[in-house]
Amino acid sequence: HQISTGQTCHLDAFMVHEGLHHLPLNELDLVFIENVGNLVCPASYDVGSHFNAVLLSVPEGDDKVSKYPVMFRAADVLLITKASLAPHFDFDIERVKNDARKLNPKVDIFVVDSKTGEGIDKWLSYLEFKKELR
Repeated sequence: HQISTGQTCHLDAFMVHEGLHHLPLNELDLVFIENVGNLVCPASYDVGSHFNAVLLSVPEGDDKVSKYPVMFRAADVLLITKASLAPHFDFDIERVKNDARKLNPKVDIFVVDSKTGEGIDKWLSYLEFKKELR
């Protein structure tokens, strides 16, 4: 189900609550909420999620953690995506991990790549683990 934010630049908990009424929740194990906006605005608003994941795509650059600390400080999980492209973009995965852990020592970090399959099993196992905790 897609939620329209209208004139605002982000989702909020009330919008998500309303949107959940349009889903067959008794048939679902997980619901992903993708907030809109840049890497600043969405981190400042609670949408009622059980945990927050931030995706950092290699082509976006390895400087994003220092440029947008609020988002990475609020994240429970960091997924570094398109990992196989790192050599082509001069992207330092270890730098990103270190920068993220300086802001948030408890952040879980996954390096994933849908093309090669790298890290996907670990990410799915993590989601299964989180689901079982609920």
